[in-house]
Formats: sequence, C-alpha cells, structure tokens
Amino acid sequence: MYRTEDDFTTSIDWITIGLYLLLVLLGWLNIYAATYDPEVNYSIFDLSQNSGKQLLWIGTSLVLLTIILLVDFKVIDILSYIIYGFIILILVYVLIAGVTVNGSKSWLVIGEFRLQPAELAKFSTALALSRLFNQNSTKQLMPDTILLMYAIICIPVALIFLQGDTGSAMVYTMFFVVLSLMGEQLSGVFVVIGLILGTTLVISLLMNFTAFLVLVLIMGFIFYFFNKKKIKNFIFILLGMGIALGFYFSVNTVIDRLKPHQQNRIKAFINPDLDPLGAGWNVTQSKIAIGSGGFTGKGFLEGTQTKLNYVPEQHTDFIFCTVGEEHGWIGSFILIALYLSLFLRLLFLVNRQKTKFSKVYGLCVVTILFFHFTVNIGMTIGLFPVVGIPLPFFSYGGSSLWSFTILLGIFINLDASRRLVL
Repeated sequence: MYRTEDDFTTSIDWITIGLYLLLVLLGWLNIYAATYDPEVNYSIFDLSQNSGKQLLWIGTSLVLLTIILLVDFKVIDILSYIIYGFIILILVYVLIAGVTVNGSKSWLVIGEFRLQPAELAKFSTALALSRLFNQNSTKQLMPDTILLMYAIICIPVALIFLQGDTGSAMVYTMFFVVLSLMGEQLSGVFVVIGLILGTTLVISLLMNFTAFLVLVLIMGFIFYFFNKKKIKNFIFILLGMGIALGFYFSVNTVIDRLKPHQQNRIKAFINPDLDPLGAGWNVTQSKIAIGSGGFTGKGFLEGTQTKLNYVPEQHTDFIFCTVGEEHGWIGSFILIALYLSLFLRLLFLVNRQKTKFSKVYGLCVVTILFFHFTVNIGMTIGLFPVVGIPLPFFSYGGSSLWSFTILLGIFINLDASRRLVL
C-alpha cells in the first residue's frame, strides 16, 4: 500500500515540490503583512492571529502531502469513485447542517476550525473523471460515457450552487475544458460552442433586449446573404438565432435570481464607476493599492492601504494587493513568474504520463489551478467580476490549502509512479 523509502526519494518531482513550498511560504509572509497592525505588533507565529492559524494549516498540509506521496498509486485509482461518493455525501450534509458565512451555507464547524467541503470536491471530481476516462478503452467517447462524465461534473456543481457558493461552482467549468482536450471528436465542437456562448454572455450583459435583437437579426442576415446554400442553411440560421435569443433570456434570468450582492458585483465589473463606494469599492481600492506600490513597492509591512484596511478580505481573495503594494511591479512579476513556472512544469509532467488516468488527472490539476490564478489576479485588477476564489497556495484559508495540496500531491504521486506502469 505504501512506497519504499528509495522510491520516495528518487522518483518524486522535487522541482514541483519546491515551487509549491515557495508559494506557500510567500503566501504565509503576505498573510502576515496583510493583517499586520503596527500598534499591536504581534508575532508571525501568534496562533490567535491569521498568520499563526495559517501556519497550523501549512503544517497539516505538509503531513497530508507526505501521506499522499507514500500511498501506492493503485490505491488512489481504486478508491477514486469511493472518495467522490463520500465528498458528495458531505456536500449534501452541508446543505442540511452547514453554517452560513458571507451569505453561503457552505461551511462545517469542527471545534475552533471551519471546513469548506466545496474545496475538497475539486480533487474528488478530478479523480472520478480520470478513472472513468481510464476505463474507457475506445478512442472516441461514447454518448453514454459522455453523459456519465457530465453527471460527475454537474452533481457537485448543483450542490455547491445550492449552498450559495457561486465562485466555487464556476471552477468546475474547467472540467469541460479537460473533456474537450481528451475527447478528440468533441474538441472542435466545444471550442466553437464555447466561443459562441462566451460572446453571447458578454454581449447580453452589456446590451438591452432591443439592441441585442437588432444585433442578432443583422448577424443572421449577414450569414444568410453570404452563404451560397441559402435555402439549405436557412433553417440552421433561424435555429442559431433562436438559441442566441434563448441564451440571452437565460443569462438575464439567472442574473435576476442571483443574490443582490452578486448582481451588484456583475454590474460593478461592467461599470466600476456605477457604485464606487458600494459594489465597486473592493476593485477600486485594490487597483489603488497595487498602483501605489510603483516599481519596487513600499517595503515589507509598509503598505499604507493595508494598514488602513481600505481593501476588504485582503488576506484571502485580495492577497495579491499586498504583493503589489509592498513589493511593487517587481514582486508581482516574480510571483506571476513562479505560478507560470509551476504551470509549465505541470504541463511537462502531463506530457510524460503513460496512462489515461494520470494524464486526465494532470490536466484537471493544471486547468483548476490556472483558473484560480487567472480569475483571482484578474478580479484584483478589474479584469473579472469579484468572486470568492482564492489564490492557490497563497491566500489565507485551511480548506483551500488542503484542497490544493491534495490536488497537487496526488498528481506528483502519479507522476512518480509512471515507471511502474507496464
């Protein structure tokens, strides 16, 4: 069930481990900086403060990582469905007995600590998808297999959405990217559909119905006029126009059913000046903090925006502000370079895998981490709406650190075991 010591020391990809440890260490230092109060001047190891609590989570995460690396890769494969089912049951339990925090009933309280099972569902979903792919021996995915994969993805999404955690639910769109990469006959279709739906989504947020209807009619006329097979493709053009209009209504219906603070975040993203003291406050102050850092930054523990608490949730979702303000463009560049190095290294590891299970799981790891990285930093500089998505290995929070550690640790284990695969 466990590796030998020789296997453990010689097959592990220590470059990935090193990047992981470096990001965790830098994150811990910036959590301390984001919550540092010069009047109190508490120690970074103070367990009553966020930096001290994060240190405990880091310690337990390293224990988890060690255990995961020691487990035989065959056990991980065999237990994939069981782990997925167990996490699904926990998500259902959260709906019944969970604790509401910031409008989301997505937390379990265990003594002095809070745990967010939605974070753990990411690696369990990746495991279940990988095992299903591994069991599919045909080159092309069969319709029943595709439906089962959709179900594996959509079940946790539905439960998390019911908890009110829209940000975590968004992460699961990355699993569809993995489907498009691994399902050869689906890749082109997914790209085209994704572009159409993505464009329609943005346009529907920016335009009222009359303007959107005029745009659809114009586009339909252009496609019809320049198409040689006018009669044959007329029905398809009408169908496309109908789908676009239907999607417009569905997007606006979903937005209308969001909670007021979620609607305000979307409106603030489209027009940050609409409510600069309300919904647009976080992003506005975040950009001020990052911009005030200049090229070299103000120095460690010297961020004025941080000390005056202008940016809410700066130690969690807006942790990148601390980097920008105290370490400037240079610090931000180094941090982004570290993340890109990690992603490139993971893609290198994915490319050398010998089984579908490890390859699919590796793609899940890369896409999930990249999504978190892109959206988190994007929302701090106003490129994306504000959603509750932490920066991997960097933001404060035990649930997210555990989740990312387990997610990454399993892939490192699978990569270290590739030589044992016949």
